[in-house]
Amino acid sequence: MSRPGPKIPPLSVTDAQRAVLEGWVRRRTTAQALALRSRIVLECAQGHSIAEVSRRLGTAPETGRTWRRRFLERGLDGMGDEPRPGVPRKITDADVERVIVKTLEETPKNATHWFTRSMAAATGMSQSSISRIWRAFALAPHRSQTFKLSTDPLFIDKVRDVVGLYLDPPEKALVLCVDEKSQIQALDRSQPILPMMPGVPERRSHDYIRAGTTTLFAALEVATGKVIGSLHRRHRATEFKKFLAKVDKTVPAGLEVHLILDNYATHKTPDIKRWLLAHPRFHLHFTPTSASWLNLVERWFAELTQKILKRGAHRSVQALERDIRTWLADWNEQPRPFIWTKTADEKVWRRPASLR
Repeated sequence: MSRPGPKIPPLSVTDAQRAVLEGWVRRRTTAQALALRSRIVLECAQGHSIAEVSRRLGTAPETGRTWRRRFLERGLDGMGDEPRPGVPRKITDADVERVIVKTLEETPKNATHWFTRSMAAATGMSQSSISRIWRAFALAPHRSQTFKLSTDPLFIDKVRDVVGLYLDPPEKALVLCVDEKSQIQALDRSQPILPMMPGVPERRSHDYIRAGTTTLFAALEVATGKVIGSLHRRHRATEFKKFLAKVDKTVPAGLEVHLILDNYATHKTPDIKRWLLAHPRFHLHFTPTSASWLNLVERWFAELTQKILKRGAHRSVQALERDIRTWLADWNEQPRPFIWTKTADEKVWRRPASLR
């Protein structure tokens, strides 16, 4: 016959302690380990045995005994983890703050930005410590980005005009995003391109041979994603007028035409203005100065650059234009519209207050 174990002292919980424990159990942001410990203590406080608590909560009996004992000894303070063994911390909060302030507010004497080695030398810490601090606070002094703020005095009005066409286009009208991709170079590599192999990417020489340039005039239909394109060797108002005539022939006669385009000089010459007066169904909407990102056709130009131009090799302008026309025809067989989701006010209020 087995001998009975030592009698376990009863566990009682005050109203204040119960409120804290129940709060840890209910709170969604509480760590799962702390919530489980709180449930164990609350179950034991109701008079349940360790075996019963372990069965109800799906834990080992030793786990229940541990947290019951910790609560009896230290109360709520015993619910946390005990200090782990190891070397005491050498870098204090003040040291971390000093590195962050120095990174954000100062620059080294002999460079434009900090490196881990230069910051380590300036603060007396190790290079690995600087790296850990920078990673913890998402600091990357070696990285930089460029930006351009429009100073157009009519910025807000133009943004609302263009975005309004994207989100709520007029009835019986076609909205086209128009722009030119000028100076597209026909480049041929100085040596043959080496094909891709397992474990080895495609390789090409860094130098190239120029064979000439061409300009692509494009009008992206916002609703469907179809593109009207025209290639010309020069980039003048004359070529732009020819492109407008092509758009006029392509768009059905019963529709108004709203063109979204930038402030390039060829779009505003007297010859173009006379052509627009003779074709009153055309309405021009100009994007703000230095705000070409507002024109959706720029996104289509990015697709063309990434898929055809960036890694292409062309020995002549004719070959380049042939590839562009082929890709344009393939795009129009299965067009994909670019969906604008931001309202005009959401775009405007992201600018600094001084430029609104």
